Amino acid sequence: MDWQPLDFEKPIFELELRLEDLKNHSNAHDVDLDSAVKAVEEKLRETRREIYCNLTAWQRVQIARHTQRPFAMDYIERCFTNWIELHGDRRFADDRAMPCGLATLGTQRCVVITHQKGRNTKENVMRNFGCAHPEGYRKALRLMRLAEKFRVPVISLIDTPGAFPGIGSEERHISEAIAVNLLEMMRLRVPIIAAVIGEGGSGGALGIGVADHVLIMENAYYSVISPEACSAILWRDRKHAAEAAEALKLTAQDLLKLEVVDQIISEPDGGAHRDYDSVAANLGSALRRVLQQISKVPSDELLEKRYQKFRRLGIFSEGKTATARS
Repeated sequence: MDWQPLDFEKPIFELELRLEDLKNHSNAHDVDLDSAVKAVEEKLRETRREIYCNLTAWQRVQIARHTQRPFAMDYIERCFTNWIELHGDRRFADDRAMPCGLATLGTQRCVVITHQKGRNTKENVMRNFGCAHPEGYRKALRLMRLAEKFRVPVISLIDTPGAFPGIGSEERHISEAIAVNLLEMMRLRVPIIAAVIGEGGSGGALGIGVADHVLIMENAYYSVISPEACSAILWRDRKHAAEAAEALKLTAQDLLKLEVVDQIISEPDGGAHRDYDSVAANLGSALRRVLQQISKVPSDELLEKRYQKFRRLGIFSEGKTATARS
């Protein structure tokens, strides 16, 4: 797969091209260019370290949206076995933006619920750019109830800019579908693990995100609103998206501090799209470890902990400001 660099990655891309040219020239003309190659390699390491160790919130959003980033089906292929997709909400249609099914994680059979984007125009039209309709959330709920019936855990892979906001989606009650999922997931009597693998946009993400343990990839984001929409509302101009991204505290690192998520899954330098296998191995091992831990918790205790986990979100204390003496 050819690397498609983001704007801030251009210095790295240029150095990699230069390094490749030096090596090709050395091999083609039998010229000793070892010193020049080592110098460029050192410069490349320094540049990577400088850029990737100081990423802004907006740069992480750009990485999370990278078209070459691994999507849900890429992780299913590498982390799970015996995948069987189940279709339809038994009311209206099958939502291709939200593939769901049965799979095996390690030795544990489970229900897997996902968002899925596309990499080209044809795929994006089929997957609706990862924006699910009401029937997607109702299909997810149907499978979650199936998981509860057969006492198997639920694993949710989140990657969506948000639920689809079109007229048809509103006519079929998208907000009600998401609200019902929030209620039902809160009282589902089986372990639930959610992992934000790319974009975690608003209620579209939260509709399958109520979980006992929430993981997030290092360069993913989870937010109540997109930076562009926030910028348009506050500044009446989308050009302030970078400032909005900082203010929203949407990065994995900020979310861990705020206890919105429980664990960050590391990615290779440059993002998950640089090495599918290593990042899938990181996610798979984390899912297996967490599942082994929470599967031992009795159902009543699991439900109480899940409830308290989400009740704690947003709690703050308000102190009195000192009044100045006259």
